[in-house]
Amino acid sequence: MMAKAYLVGSGIAALSAATFLIRDGGFKGSDIHLFEGQRNVGGSLDAGGTADAGYTMRGGRMFEAEFRCTYDLLADIPTLDDPSVSVTQEILAGHEEFAWDDIARLVDGDGKIVDTRSMGFSEHDRLALVRCLAAPEGHLDGRRITDCFGEHFFTTNFWFMWCTTFAFQPWHSAIEFRRYLRRFIHLFPEFSSMSSIYRTRYNQYDSIVRPLTAWLRERGVTVHTGCHVTDLGLAPGHRSTTVETIHLSRGGRDEKIAVSPEDLVLVTNGSMTDASSLGSHTAAPPPAPHRSDAWLLWHRLARGREDFGNPDAFDKHVKESRWESFTVTTKDPAFLDALEKLSGRETGRGGLMTFTDSNWLLTIVANRQPVYRDQPDGVSVWWGYGLFPGRAGNHTPKPMTMCSGREILEEVLHHLRLDEEVAARVLATSTVVPCLMPYITSQFLARRRDDRPKVVPEGSVNLAFIGQFADVPDDVVFTVEYSIRTAWTAVAQLLSLDKRPPAVYKGHHDPHVLAAALETMHRR
Repeated sequence: MMAKAYLVGSGIAALSAATFLIRDGGFKGSDIHLFEGQRNVGGSLDAGGTADAGYTMRGGRMFEAEFRCTYDLLADIPTLDDPSVSVTQEILAGHEEFAWDDIARLVDGDGKIVDTRSMGFSEHDRLALVRCLAAPEGHLDGRRITDCFGEHFFTTNFWFMWCTTFAFQPWHSAIEFRRYLRRFIHLFPEFSSMSSIYRTRYNQYDSIVRPLTAWLRERGVTVHTGCHVTDLGLAPGHRSTTVETIHLSRGGRDEKIAVSPEDLVLVTNGSMTDASSLGSHTAAPPPAPHRSDAWLLWHRLARGREDFGNPDAFDKHVKESRWESFTVTTKDPAFLDALEKLSGRETGRGGLMTFTDSNWLLTIVANRQPVYRDQPDGVSVWWGYGLFPGRAGNHTPKPMTMCSGREILEEVLHHLRLDEEVAARVLATSTVVPCLMPYITSQFLARRRDDRPKVVPEGSVNLAFIGQFADVPDDVVFTVEYSIRTAWTAVAQLLSLDKRPPAVYKGHHDPHVLAAALETMHRR
């Protein structure tokens, strides 16, 4: 009898794991089952809505040249637009044809572009940065970024660009910050222009999730939506870990699936977009529920098991992990025309724009159009987010979390200093859908090294953890690459395959990369 694979979740980690099981592990698609609590697949790589009601997108992930696992996986997946072109080829070609060249990365309180050729470091800042880069990870256990840097560091151009590119907060984990510094140090010379950042042709749901899902379904993989895995029954004893039973709830009915030691169970533990809530152009997002379903399974599994990590470190600090995004659908070119004029770049080439004096720390971006495959001519979509949604706005005297989409747009227009007539046109022809995400940077929260479980816990026979809350040394969370690496690691280790994930790129070991980064740090 053929072994079966049961995957909890249908985000990019689970979709990738299913692909690796077929590609490298010799599994038939019909022996692979994904259990997804939501109605739609894709997890955090979502996108929805319509041109009339307004498109929605919780976020957009960025890529770069060294996403080795991602490009390896997607090299075998055909795009929806042209089956002869792989998703990897589309991403790489898109960068060649339409790279970002940001010259308006930061905009000050007067609506003027900040000169970002200088990172704004003091000598003390530079020394602290080098110390953080060089520190052994164990020395940063439980520490926050603020424990490693003085107040001035958080006023520099570097910090404004860094925190709004990657969504870091001063109170986040020093371990994660150090990993990011080391992992992306090769991006330092082009950091302000963002010219080394890659994107997908459309939003990630249309460009990655839909092609991957189509490829898997063609091979007989089953995705069970509206199906919650509530617990796993483990064989007695702690010397080895073997899943014997999967407990799930489907349509209000409880079910049990018997699992043999030869079967595989891959669990996406935790969720950074769980309990997200959408508002509308006229209403703020409703508050998040106090209890989150997506974290319950991890809590149950980790009870009494130190090797299964500590979910409390990630899901109990909502005020430190939340922010709010918004998607704008407009049927008038007035906004994008005004943005092109301010940024000095055509739509799609401008990159991120952050308003440094914004109480919400607003960042906006207008990507290459269309952003959605079904986006009609004459309709454009742009996106933004605020890192401090609990604060009152500069123009709107209440927290972002309490604002309708229209009020958020009014706040953006205030910072852009647009002509009144243009601003009125933008307001009259735009639909804004805000999205509040209580756990969006939970994977960045201050933690200890064993708070995330290993992908394959010691002694595990058939259980692995995948996604943002399983630990992969050296690589960085909040990236598509990380989720795919956990999936590949899980499949390769559980099946004892020779083909393993490529090594994480380590530019900090390259003297040329280090020299270029140090030169950037010393620019005045």
